[in-house]
Amino acid sequence: MSNSESLSQAAINTIRFLSVDGVQKANAGHPGAPMGLAAPAYVLWTRFLKHNPADPAWPNRDRFILSPGHASMLLYSLLHLTGYDLPLQELKQFRQFGSLTPGHPEFGLTPGVETTTGPLGQGFANGVGMAIAQAHMAATFNRAGYDIVDHYVYGIVSDGDLMEGIAAEAASLAGHLRLGRLIYLYDDNHITIEGKTEIAFTEDRMARFRAYGWHTQQVKDGNDLEAVAETIRLAKSVTDRPSIIAVRTHIGYGSPNKQDTPAAHGAPLGPDEVLLTKENLDWPVEPTFYIPDEVEVHFREALATGADQQEQWQAQFDDFALEHPNLAAEWKRRMASELPKDWDADVPLFEPGAKGVATRNASGMVLNALANRLPELMGGSADLAPSTKTLLKNSGDFEPGAYENRNMRFGVREHAMAAILNGMSLYGGLRPFGATFMVFADYLRPSVRIAAMMGQPVIFVLTHDSIGVGEDGPTHQPVEQIASLRVIPGLIVLRPGDARETAAAWRIAMETRDRPIALALTRQAIPTLTATSDDPKAGVGRGAYVIADWAEDTGQDQVILIGTGSELQLALEARGLLAAEGIDARVVSMPSWDLFEVQPRSYQESVLPPDVTARVAVEAGVTVGWDRYVGLDGAVVGLDRFGASGAYQAVYEGLGISAERVAEAAQGLVRG
Repeated sequence: MSNSESLSQAAINTIRFLSVDGVQKANAGHPGAPMGLAAPAYVLWTRFLKHNPADPAWPNRDRFILSPGHASMLLYSLLHLTGYDLPLQELKQFRQFGSLTPGHPEFGLTPGVETTTGPLGQGFANGVGMAIAQAHMAATFNRAGYDIVDHYVYGIVSDGDLMEGIAAEAASLAGHLRLGRLIYLYDDNHITIEGKTEIAFTEDRMARFRAYGWHTQQVKDGNDLEAVAETIRLAKSVTDRPSIIAVRTHIGYGSPNKQDTPAAHGAPLGPDEVLLTKENLDWPVEPTFYIPDEVEVHFREALATGADQQEQWQAQFDDFALEHPNLAAEWKRRMASELPKDWDADVPLFEPGAKGVATRNASGMVLNALANRLPELMGGSADLAPSTKTLLKNSGDFEPGAYENRNMRFGVREHAMAAILNGMSLYGGLRPFGATFMVFADYLRPSVRIAAMMGQPVIFVLTHDSIGVGEDGPTHQPVEQIASLRVIPGLIVLRPGDARETAAAWRIAMETRDRPIALALTRQAIPTLTATSDDPKAGVGRGAYVIADWAEDTGQDQVILIGTGSELQLALEARGLLAAEGIDARVVSMPSWDLFEVQPRSYQESVLPPDVTARVAVEAGVTVGWDRYVGLDGAVVGLDRFGASGAYQAVYEGLGISAERVAEAAQGLVRG
């Protein structure tokens, strides 16, 4: 064995045993995948991956995604070894509270982690989103002689990832889009938690990916470094298709008793097996977390190489800025997530009127007005653009040969759409949005949850938000979805009550940089209301505000009516009915619980005075959660059942969501 080969083997075993020791010390984790993947990961990270550990956010870096996030010690080992700001002590604190090495990688916590992974398939789809963003940004900014965007998206994916439906959705779209800068290594280790993959996973995976339009290769032995390197080189040369390389690995490689068994997957090897494995691979038993000096020097070459690559890129960018100053300024603005001056100057004004407009229609008008001034707005729908009103009129479709365009055609792939949007957002320079019907929020919910966890400002446009869907019936009428979204920490749910509030909601969404937004919008037309100020954003931005107040000094009984979305109009109608009965009602528009909850108590109490306990909330959905605003003495006019098919007016009336019901509930509270 040559000195070079000996050093490579020592480096690979260093990765293996940092992972083994980390899991063993934590007494929890997944040692098997890092042990099997150490060799192909070593090849990728030392021979191909373009990155600068001293600047993890360098825009022209290659992106690396570990989709099977349970193999996190593999990533942490590589990050530490190559010089990221992840001290060895943090590897020794694997899975401990407050450490930088949680059980699954978390974006924003550990330097060098590109995305939060763990739920299988998420990372796979995130990578597709990053590749879409790469292709779009390259088409937008690269000019002759200046490849400002020139890098790849790499990932490791697992059997579990490939079994998940989200990965199938994302792979299908990636193949259609011919994303040639996307390269995945498939950890083909033949083992799942329950046993061999053949108990449930027997299709020809590479044939499936070829059918998707991917370039496929296979490596018979993942420990054959040259074979792995050759397939990656070939994948890089295939520019008109994404690539996947099935690398035959052995879970728990080197463990005499646990290699190629499910026992190596999700539990420490145990002290005795760790000893046997180290002896088997001729590795020192002590000290634990051992890194040979020559191995550390070898891996830390990434610091000098990365700095040199970034310096060359920066020099090119500086020349680019001299020749294309406006384009360079736009690049900097977008990468800094800054809004340009007068970005919302074209947002339409909506005059009050009883005829009104569906908030999905108002949203479409606002979106297009914003997109004219904000080229970073890019997105589409899950085959529902005509219904969700999310087609950008002044841009074509993002397709092969037209990557500069901004209309995404996601197809009927809600779950992948949301995860792809997350990847686009993580990439930088884009404000992605995606649309579907509110009832299908369940299909994309796991990715919405991850967006909130990562603090990514993805905009989810969810139309047809209630029983106002009408004739399509209960399968398409969301009653519990809004409530289920409201409980996701970090997600802002906005359900505007008219076109003016819809415009305000979009302004809030564009100014939000650290959280995802869900816009809940109506299918049916609703009146455009007369607001208490000329700036609805001031009220919507605080989550709730008084839209119609009590009369002064009437001596009448007082009640508070709270409405949201299309039911805000019912609260206003009920106010008129109550006035005829000598009851004075304040109407509060509450488009966002999330924004209201973070307001100062003084503001909350100015909107909902504690001494007025007669309160009624109305929303055409489940009543869960509204008790926090109406209190124990209040009432909720809602729908704790599924909807029904029929004209939406008849459905509302038949299911008891009406101004009369609101007024009756208020009278009952005031007069018993």
